[in-house]
Amino acid sequence: MDTTTAQYTAYEQWKTIPLSEPPVLSIIIPAYNESERIIPTIGAVAYAVSSMGMPWELIISDDGSRDDTVAQVEQLALVNARVIKAPQNGGKGSAVRRGMLAARGELWVFTDADNSSPIEELPKLLAPLRNGADMTLGSRGMAESSVVGKSGLRLLMSSVLNKLVKLGLGLPYADTQCGFKAFKAVTAKKLFKAQTIDGFSFDLELLYLVQRFKLTAVEVPISWYDAPGSKVQSLKHSLQFLKDMLRIRKQDLLGQYQLSAADVDVKLA
Repeated sequence: MDTTTAQYTAYEQWKTIPLSEPPVLSIIIPAYNESERIIPTIGAVAYAVSSMGMPWELIISDDGSRDDTVAQVEQLALVNARVIKAPQNGGKGSAVRRGMLAARGELWVFTDADNSSPIEELPKLLAPLRNGADMTLGSRGMAESSVVGKSGLRLLMSSVLNKLVKLGLGLPYADTQCGFKAFKAVTAKKLFKAQTIDGFSFDLELLYLVQRFKLTAVEVPISWYDAPGSKVQSLKHSLQFLKDMLRIRKQDLLGQYQLSAADVDVKLA
């Protein structure tokens, strides 16, 4: 059997045959009004991941879509995929949190519904986890990263916000906001139980908690393509970004980022 045939066979089996063992990998895709993009992304993810040789599950975390995103996904009738529905739009952070906390795998990954970070980059994120890291974050800001189609204005705003993040929160990463991140399950449970921000700034809080809980995050250069139809509104979300930085600092000062006794007892690394 040649490689292409083997990949297609694995893909078809994943679509139609229920897993006979718990998933090793959980892929979470947050979605809000993604009827034009969700099916191609699911197809790309399912085809690529099914050929990686591990049992895996797909979770679509719908954030109160007003179009037919949910209906389209449910029509696929994928036996190893689930749709989690929110009654109303709560923000990307809330959608990711719901999906992540429903995962059953040993490794958890969230990625965007537009597949702007091609799923073929996934092995780059998983390798550091297998070598001891608690979390990996795909990065568009490293020398080895490849970014296609991002406008000059968005590049400038990203650069300015990154500098503010380093100054305000002490986060050392070149890119905090890329929507392609991977976790060990035991780590993700602690982070997402403590995480509170519902909007686009939720990544900042996650990475702040990584430092707060003395975990290890590895930044990985990836390829990224600016897909049309982004939900990000540069000025509005930049202002909220700054407000959320202050909120994170305030919540930490008030002692709201504490591991419970049960969490402390669990080895995080």
